Amino acid sequence: MVKVVGIAIVRTGAELNEPIPVTMASDLASFGFFQRQSVKEMLTFLTKTFMKRTEPGQRQSVSHEGYVVHCYVRSDGLGGTVTTDTDYPARVAFVLLGQLLEEFSAENGDSWKTVDTPESIAFPPIEEYLVKYQDPAAADKVTKIQKDLDETTQILHKTIDSVLERGVKLDSLVERSNDLSSQSKLFYKSAKKTNACCVVS
Repeated sequence: MVKVVGIAIVRTGAELNEPIPVTMASDLASFGFFQRQSVKEMLTFLTKTFMKRTEPGQRQSVSHEGYVVHCYVRSDGLGGTVTTDTDYPARVAFVLLGQLLEEFSAENGDSWKTVDTPESIAFPPIEEYLVKYQDPAAADKVTKIQKDLDETTQILHKTIDSVLERGVKLDSLVERSNDLSSQSKLFYKSAKKTNACCVVS
């Protein structure tokens, strides 16, 4: 199952010893009750570690033990991470980060630039992003369109397969068709012969 485990908005900069997560959200329901605190601490650790190694203007995805931490730092030093499972599309994670950071800076201005205490800015929309982006296809229009196209293609293939499974051969359909001119039928036969002779097994 595709899943977003955690999201963080982070203050970065050369003047800091390490990046400061100004606000974070996580979905730890899939972990045991006694594991959740450890997982949350690990998310914070990975966020700080990978953000420290992400240059301004850079996007990177770092894999670690079945999870991927998608990192992005804007040129002004505001950055973020999205921690997902390995099946989550990176493009969607970076769309999430871009939108989230824009909304955060629109609401909070430059106040994040003076934050010294981790998780000291309340930003409720981060929880909404965590829920909204659990299904990448629903959250991202391009991914949704691609998924719809894939489903349509699968349906078309199933339809053609089901016609052929009933014992009806395409050759006999072409031969009996009144919609095809004799020229089209001849073209079909010659194309089939050409393809038949050139099939590589």
